[in-house]
This record gives sequence, structure tokens and C-alpha cells, in this order.
Amino acid sequence: MLVKVLNYGIHKKILITICIIVFLISSVLLIYRSYNLAYEWNRESVNIGNGYIKWVDCSLTLNIMNQTSKLDIDSHVSNSSVKLNWIELISYLACKYGNDFRSFKQKDLDNLVSKLENGSTIQELTKDMKNYNYYYESYGGILGEFIGEYEVQVQNEGGSIAFEKRYGIKAFSPIAKGYGFSHYDDFGQSRSYGYRREHLGNDLMGSIGTPIIAVESGRIEVAGWNQYGGWRVGIRSFDGKRYYYYAHLRKNAPFAADMYEGKIVKAGDVIGYLGMTGYSSKENVNNINVPHLHFGMQLIFDESQKDGINQIWIDVYTIVNFLQQNKSEVYKIPDTKEYQRKYDFMESNLRD
Repeated sequence: MLVKVLNYGIHKKILITICIIVFLISSVLLIYRSYNLAYEWNRESVNIGNGYIKWVDCSLTLNIMNQTSKLDIDSHVSNSSVKLNWIELISYLACKYGNDFRSFKQKDLDNLVSKLENGSTIQELTKDMKNYNYYYESYGGILGEFIGEYEVQVQNEGGSIAFEKRYGIKAFSPIAKGYGFSHYDDFGQSRSYGYRREHLGNDLMGSIGTPIIAVESGRIEVAGWNQYGGWRVGIRSFDGKRYYYYAHLRKNAPFAADMYEGKIVKAGDVIGYLGMTGYSSKENVNNINVPHLHFGMQLIFDESQKDGINQIWIDVYTIVNFLQQNKSEVYKIPDTKEYQRKYDFMESNLRD
């Protein structure tokens, strides 16, 4: 009888312990879920409700970029009756996965494309997705001018040069064709020179003198020395939403010929040369240990964000990988030892 009472007491304690554990786990999950819902709501209201976006997390994967860009380009090149837009496709998937593209399922993209090709509109398919407009504006800010119509010089069979109209990727790798580099996803890592701060770009390790390329057409806003970035160039896209930052350029001859603030450059132009300058208040000093290009992209949805405290810098590691499929071919001018692009390039916003 005593044994039964003891066993009953033990079983009761075990049961109570299990109930407490289940209660605690359920409470934690409920709090976590509530936090996520509140976070999503607050992020949406902060980014959209006050007139312009103030926070963006670019979590694109190379697979998503490759697939959606191909769908966009193929539908235009084939002159399909339904022209797909890769930013719309990406924004739809961002809503579906809470911007976590690691959850990507091929059937979701296939079903979306099928619905669009069978007459549904993206507006109809996203009308109940409360964050779609936010993602569309965010990814439009990042990728808005990467794909579209352009003209490029080609050499005909007879040897003559002419401009050929095309539709496709019109943004270029920041490293010229024929020049190697290595990199890893170092966005957000700690930096200590001057003051403790995060690394707001991607370091592309290469050889001193490697030609550096304008990723997108735009206007040079900065060309000079900065103690953190050394010799650097900053280029603003024509729509004003992207600021491209190229830093640690070569000592003594950092820039391509005739680079100056206010100049318009074309996507694919040589703008400077890889080096290791910076980390010094004294101009033209190599205080970087390894030659590399610091490449960054800042998003600007309101002019107050350009140099203010609410800056948006995104992780460009995957974007750099994506752009490897479109490299600008360059050649050296014997007399000046300068490099120039081999084939000229033109797009509509350069004609305005």
C-alpha cells in the first residue's frame, strides 16, 4: 500500500512537471509569435506610414535572382503577350516567405508564373498581401535599373561597329572582365579604425591596378579622399535611389581619366583602379593590409537619408555574385596606360 502511495506521488510530480514544461513552451511560442506579428506591423508602419521607407533587409538568394531575371528577360525577348517583371515576382515571394528566401519552393514561383500567364494580374494576386507594396518599393529601390532596354556596340562580320538594341541585364560587375577577385559575405562585421562601427559593404579582394567599373549609369557625387575609405568614388543613380560607393582605390593614380564630381558616367565605364588606401587622416596613404575594393550600396528613399542618421546600406554580396554574368570588357591605351571600356553602351536615360 505504501509503495502504491509513493508511486502515485512520484507520478503526480512527473505529471505536474510535464504540465509546467508544456505551459512554459506554449507561453514562449505565444510571446514569440506575438512579437513577430508586432514587429511586422511596426516595421510596415514605420517604413510606409511616415511617407518613405526607413529600413530594408535585402535577403535575396542567387537562385531567386537568376530565376526571376531569366523569366523577365525571356518574356520580353520572346515578345510574349504577358511580360513578366522580376521585381513583382520577387516582391510576391518576399510576402509569401516573410522575406526569408531560404523557404523558397519552386512550385510557388511556377504557380505564380502560371497564373500570370493565364490572365491573372499581379494586383489581383497580391491584394490581400499587406506588405506587398513595401517589398515592391524596397526591391524596386535595389534592382530598379538592373534589367531593361539598352544599346551596345557590336562588331559585325565585316568588321564594322554598330549599336544593337537589346533587352536584358544592363548593370555590370564592379570588377572588369578578365580580372579575378575573391570575396565572402562580410556585411555587418565589426570595424574599429576611428571608432567602432559595422562594415557596410562587401570587400572584393584583388590585385592593385585592377580596373573598377561603374555598376550603373549615374552622376558622380563624390571623388576624393576620406580617411576611412581612402581614395573613393560615389555614384548616384539617375532615379536617385541608389548610391554606389567604391573605396580604397589605388595610391597616386586612383581614378580613371577625367573623373570629377558632377560628371555623368555610363554603366560599364572604368571609373578607377583597385588599391589599398585609407585608414589615415593623411591623404594618399596605404594603411589597408590587403588590396581590395570596398563596394557598397546605399538606398535613398528621402534625401534626408543620404548623410543623415537614418541611412540604409544593404548587403550586396549576392548582388555582386549575380552581376558576374555581365562584365565590362576593357583595354589599355598604350600612350596613357589608362583603361577604357571596349564596347560603348547607351540607354534611354542617357539621351534625355
